[in-house]
Amino acid sequence: MPIRNADAERVRHTSFFRSADDATFNTAMNGAFLQRFPANTTLLMEGDPVGFLYILLEGAVELGAGWKSKDTTLAILRPISTFILAAVVLESDALMSAVTLERSEILMIPGESLRSSMKQNPVFGFAVSEEQAGCYRGLVRSIKNHKLRDSTERLANYLLTQRARQGDRDEITLPHEKRVLAALLGMTPENLSRAFSKLSDKGVSVDGAHVGFSNVAALERLARPSPLIDNHYSQDRNTLGKAYTERQQGLLDQKKA
Repeated sequence: MPIRNADAERVRHTSFFRSADDATFNTAMNGAFLQRFPANTTLLMEGDPVGFLYILLEGAVELGAGWKSKDTTLAILRPISTFILAAVVLESDALMSAVTLERSEILMIPGESLRSSMKQNPVFGFAVSEEQAGCYRGLVRSIKNHKLRDSTERLANYLLTQRARQGDRDEITLPHEKRVLAALLGMTPENLSRAFSKLSDKGVSVDGAHVGFSNVAALERLARPSPLIDNHYSQDRNTLGKAYTERQQGLLDQKKA
């Protein structure tokens, strides 16, 4: 459906769009439309040409990839998030597939409109490059997490991150089903179950999607969270953007120092 003014305003002052003047923003929104998708809808497949920038306004999207008979989850997105930005800027094929995990509302912005806006307004173009830099730093964090930690350490740090993002409570709710969580952490479901069992002596208890913590200090000693790998900053849904999140983590690191 065509985009309404109210829907455009939902992203007008978020992420790199904050740097756009009205003329630049209107150029970017030229041809944009809002689409609602049911759960388990494939939005695009890796290798597909990318014609739109996607902005997730409601719901959840799983980004994944496959090789031969193997499939994996690369990221789980919640509102408000942009995805496939690099492919749009480079006019390249998608390196990831995207599937809705639940009923989702997605704003789709034509790639040509976004690129025209970047060329039209250098300030806006720089803001987009900052967002890409934030995405790159997030990718480096993920690679370090997977290459430098074993599966139990990855799970421990994931749980500490979720605990921080859910208000440092002694009980949290896992935001993903365990099948998705296992793929996100680079494990099989069986390995995930074993990793949870290993964390029981660190005060971690599991009841379905609920995880309790009775000895956070012991869990932290095992996990050894690092600001150079982990990002515990809880992103406000009204200030979407990897660049924003990375900056906030940097501010947290400075305060701790």
